[in-house]
Amino acid sequence: MYEVSGNTRKSRNTYLAAFVAFFVVAMFIAGYFVGGSYSSSATTSEFSLLDQQLDTLQEESDNEVTLTTTYYYYNTTSLGALYQSVEDSVVVITGVVQQYSFFGLQVATVQGSGFVYSYNGDMVVITNNHVVDSAMNITVTFSNGNGYPASVIGADAYADLAILDVQAPADEFQPLKITSSSDLQVGDPVIAIGSPFGLGGTMTTGIVSQLGRTIQESTAGSYPIANIIQTSVPINPGNSGGPLLNYRGEVIGITTAIIEDSNGLGFAIPSSTILREIDLLISTGSYDQHSWLGVAGVDMKYSIASALGEDVTYGWLLTQVTRGGAADTAGLQGGTRQMKIYDEWVTTGGDIIIAVDGTRIIDGDCLMSYLEEHTSPGQIITLTVIRDHEPLNISVTLGQRPPAT
Repeated sequence: MYEVSGNTRKSRNTYLAAFVAFFVVAMFIAGYFVGGSYSSSATTSEFSLLDQQLDTLQEESDNEVTLTTTYYYYNTTSLGALYQSVEDSVVVITGVVQQYSFFGLQVATVQGSGFVYSYNGDMVVITNNHVVDSAMNITVTFSNGNGYPASVIGADAYADLAILDVQAPADEFQPLKITSSSDLQVGDPVIAIGSPFGLGGTMTTGIVSQLGRTIQESTAGSYPIANIIQTSVPINPGNSGGPLLNYRGEVIGITTAIIEDSNGLGFAIPSSTILREIDLLISTGSYDQHSWLGVAGVDMKYSIASALGEDVTYGWLLTQVTRGGAADTAGLQGGTRQMKIYDEWVTTGGDIIIAVDGTRIIDGDCLMSYLEEHTSPGQIITLTVIRDHEPLNISVTLGQRPPAT
């Protein structure tokens, strides 16, 4: 019987452990290569799919598909397409005027813009009155360069409007549609097309930056032109009389004035004024339905209210009432004394107009714009005024504004 020593048993255990370890490692390596082959197979399959997709894209590119870029506003309007649809409707207007100077009688050239409109089938050109006022040898030039003689058939200095008859063939006229400006809101996008500095067919864009402004124009004398649209559209001398359009290509105004050295402060006559006046302008040659209150005043503000001890910081303070005018006949009161408030002299003591027919009047712009848009001569309105620190309602029968001089 053999006796097994302890060293021999340890050796056998060592061999057994080594064998087991070898077996485990071998299985792991085999598994790695098997798994690696599957993964490699899957990757090869994916690359094959990608290759097929690339081949498809290459075939499509071989079809020579041309891509074009179109600029849209509010995702609905192509500005380029809109311009092309209206450019032939906008014209350049030129004429000559006689002016007296130190050197005697001089002749100067005037230039502006206008647009074609169909009035009951008759083609006319609409522009600003100040473009053609006192002008001779008026010429209208279309976008194709063709020019023709024109004459004024109606004008209104108080709205800065003029209507021209152009001696041109029928196929030259491409009329625009006029839509009411009554629904315009601050922030609405607008387009101006005209001839700034004689550069015909120039298009600029912007927004309505305010409504109900008043401006002064020399041809209107001392009377304001009211209910004006203020815009941020860049306009320059020569734009006057050109159309202000919405993004459907419809006329909502006529560009008419700028503030010199300003940055984006332009003004336009609203289309509601055109639509209200055009019948009389064409049929009679003038428009005489501007209502007249017969007053002068200044805008109320906090400093004036404080100096007068008034609680109302808005409205229009009457400084003068024209004798025999509508306001004078109704008993409105003008200013009676001069008061220096900070660095300006103000005529005080008159009524403060704060409402017309229940509509709040913030300042003179509000008052003049309301009268222009909502009233006519002979109409009776109710003015709410502050007199002696108390509100008072006064009925006024509006007069007719005297002719411009």
